[in-house]
Amino acid sequence: MIFETHAHYDDAAFSEDRDELLSKSLKQAGVARVMNVAADTRSVDSTDRLSKEYESVYAALGIHPSEIQDLTENDILHIKDLILGNKKVRAIGEIGFDYHYDDPDKAAQEKWFIRQIELAGELSLPIIVHSRDAAEDTMRVISNIYSETGSRINGVIHCFSYSKEEAVKYTDLGFFIGVGGVVTYKNGKKLKEVVEKIPLDRIVTETDSPYLSPEPHRGERNSSMNLPYIIRAIAGIKNETPEKVEEITYNNALRLYGLE
Repeated sequence: MIFETHAHYDDAAFSEDRDELLSKSLKQAGVARVMNVAADTRSVDSTDRLSKEYESVYAALGIHPSEIQDLTENDILHIKDLILGNKKVRAIGEIGFDYHYDDPDKAAQEKWFIRQIELAGELSLPIIVHSRDAAEDTMRVISNIYSETGSRINGVIHCFSYSKEEAVKYTDLGFFIGVGGVVTYKNGKKLKEVVEKIPLDRIVTETDSPYLSPEPHRGERNSSMNLPYIIRAIAGIKNETPEKVEEITYNNALRLYGLE
């Protein structure tokens, strides 16, 4: 069995075959569970609905750092209400920092990242962290919350793009590392070094569908049916069988999201 720990099936890219994928095709491909991850106020509601409609789909609700311009406390309270009304919401995400462009303002990104971490703590949920070109600030915020509150934040660093040294810091804090299609790319050397360095019991597999398709489907619409390519790449780096990687990463995802 395979656990897709990060996908966006509410995206318009799946308008024509969403039901086919989530009701039949993914199961036939061995994908037993899917974490659908919200990114903005619209997808918070659509992700919640998907998890209620499909047995294999779970929900992560949160606002992506690139989408926080008009965010209000009422939006956070709406997310909280959805979570309290749906036991299949298993994480807050995706949340964090994205410095690839000049906006939104970094201070605003930090404000809403911290606020959503606080919500996760209040509801005892893990966080799904988006961090792009923001290694120092991401680590600072997470480390400060550890030191200031004395409480551990559980979660995953999604689409990990930093060094193996940074990966070790996160795994030492109890985080999982999300490994997706980049591990199959010829120019994915940094992520391959991360996979080689950290323990297999700290890795979860993800696609970020419909984005970041692995080789040999790079440039095409991604789906969870491509997870075996990622699993085989990890297996090759770790000198393990794909079956072993599949088993361990599936169990890692269960632990990450508090499932059985």
